[in-house]
Amino acid sequence: MEKTKKTETKGKLKPKETEGVLGKEKKNEKVSCADKLCPFHGSEPLKLRGRIFEGTVIKKLPGRVAIQFERMMHVPKYERYEKRKTKLHARLPDCLKDQINVGDYIKIAECRRLSKIIHFVAVEKIREGKAK
Repeated sequence: MEKTKKTETKGKLKPKETEGVLGKEKKNEKVSCADKLCPFHGSEPLKLRGRIFEGTVIKKLPGRVAIQFERMMHVPKYERYEKRKTKLHARLPDCLKDQINVGDYIKIAECRRLSKIIHFVAVEKIREGKAK
C-alpha cells in the first residue's frame, strides 16, 4: 500500500490577483502619473532604501507632505521614558496627491536626497484621518 501525501492549504495564503500599485488599481485600469520621480510609475523611479516610518500628515504642500509621529525616549537620570515628537518631510507623488489629505495616517520610505529637507517619499495611505 502506498501512502499518498495530503496537501493542506490551512494557514497558507493564496497569491492574490495583481491589483496594481498599492492595491488601489483595478484589473484593467491604470493610474496616470506624469511624475518622473514617482517610485512606482516614474521614468526615473526613485529607489527606496533604508528606513520606513508611519505617521500623521500635519501639513500638505504642493509636491510634499509633512508627517509627525511620537517615539519613546529613555531618560537615564530619572529611569523613566518620555514622549518626543518627530517631524519629517516627504515627497508626494502625483498618483497619491488626491488620496492623501491632512490628518491621514501614511507610510513613508527613505530614498536619495531630493532637496535640503526632503529625504523620504510617500509610499501608501494606511488609513483615513479625522476630518477637520
